[in-house]
Amino acid sequence: MKHLHIALWGVLPYLTLVLLVAGVTWRYHYDRFGFTTRSSQLHESRLLRIGGPLFHYGLLFVIAGHIAGLLVPESLTDRLHISEHLYHENALLVGGAAGLATALGLAVLLYRRLRVPAVRAATGRSDRAVYPLLTAVLLAGLTATASGVAAHSYDYRLGVSIWFRSLFALDPDVSAMAQAPLVYQVHALLAMALFALWPFSRLVHAFTAPVGYLVRPYVVYRSRTPAAPYRHPAVGAARGISSRRRR
Repeated sequence: MKHLHIALWGVLPYLTLVLLVAGVTWRYHYDRFGFTTRSSQLHESRLLRIGGPLFHYGLLFVIAGHIAGLLVPESLTDRLHISEHLYHENALLVGGAAGLATALGLAVLLYRRLRVPAVRAATGRSDRAVYPLLTAVLLAGLTATASGVAAHSYDYRLGVSIWFRSLFALDPDVSAMAQAPLVYQVHALLAMALFALWPFSRLVHAFTAPVGYLVRPYVVYRSRTPAAPYRHPAVGAARGISSRRRR
């Protein structure tokens, strides 16, 4: 069992990181124009306007919550006079709300992908692997938040967070993660699987979208008023000469 824990919590995170970096580098070298979501907005926009913001903005808050919970040590919040009760209540309310918004947005996007024939036809093999995995990661995270934070039965800041920060010191504290409840371990394993698949799916656009979306031009695909047909100046001059000749 000890060797299994070392493989899962001491070796696998670094293998995932290597695969993520190598995969993104390979993808950029051979398919840099594929760093896109392959948007299907032209096929359907009503559901997309609901599910897209819910998923993306909720995910931003989820990521911020993970950064605060995993990277900020308990000693720092103590120095800032933030009580453990206040910290955990905030994690439950804000983190839970963000997770629910993300899950709801993903559910709308999945419903749209299954319901709209053109969007369903554009679903690739990587999508069929990413969407179930992403759903499982979100559900495991919500379960961990509800069971661990609400009941105060497990303080992840004294276990999972210590393991996560030890990875950056290249000295993983395997025992800290091995003693965590099963739901936290499942959530971590699913997250590593998602990051390993990340470079080979449409999720890779996350590395360029924040910058590219700020400078990209608008795409005009339909005009509110019918445009006048273009007429070359030479054609107009020729028609004027012919009309004068008839007179």
